[in-house]
Amino acid sequence: MFDFLHIGVADIIDILLVALMIYYLFRLIKGTAALKIVSAIISLYVLWIVLRALNMKLTSSILGQVLGVGVVALIVIFQPEIRRFLLHIGDNYLSGKGNSFLRRLRNNRAVNSISSETLEEITSACREMSDSGTGALIVLRHDGGLEDFIETGDRIDAAIKKRLIENIFFKNSPLHDGALIMDAGRMIAARCTLPMSNTHIPANFGMRHRAAVGVTEETDADAIVVSEETGDIHFVSNGHMQKIESITELRLLIQDSYTR
Repeated sequence: MFDFLHIGVADIIDILLVALMIYYLFRLIKGTAALKIVSAIISLYVLWIVLRALNMKLTSSILGQVLGVGVVALIVIFQPEIRRFLLHIGDNYLSGKGNSFLRRLRNNRAVNSISSETLEEITSACREMSDSGTGALIVLRHDGGLEDFIETGDRIDAAIKKRLIENIFFKNSPLHDGALIMDAGRMIAARCTLPMSNTHIPANFGMRHRAAVGVTEETDADAIVVSEETGDIHFVSNGHMQKIESITELRLLIQDSYTR
């Protein structure tokens, strides 16, 4: 009955690989509502293995059917987390981590990809909007595709200019409600809808901050948020918010985002 307790080298490797996958899965969903669901699914799966080992055929068969149907439900429930995980893997590959050739290739392409004039236009606009209490959400596109989000807004395809950025986020502007998506040289679209993050964000942060965290979790983009209530500027990357203490700091973070 306890033949399954005879463990060989292959079994140890198998267990370690599963443990590693579970570890990365928990890292991916940590702080989200999905954590409790995944914990319950893993508990049921462990119970199913134990029931099969004890040769309890009827109970294990019923539980196996439940788990089989649950796989489809999990794909639907965890679609955002699965997408974020795959994008994370793709981002690591494109960034050349562990591959010096890809890293050099990407860095060579990215060097000086954003000009000092463009940096000045963006940072000056953020400073003016911070001083005037104008809320803003700017997304900086990198390698990852943002077409799904761009299509939710209005295409602009304009040069990055301080006055145009300020006009877009002026409270009476028809384009101010939503995100402005730009790359290193052009403003692509405004009034774009972004995914909201499921991670815990303090209550003093608004919907702009939650959307900024959400888009940087799901894609390799970075974001800049100007708070309408406080005038504070935050730079968001990989789901983490960093408060900006000076415009020079913001300038360096934007420059780094296009060269890392």
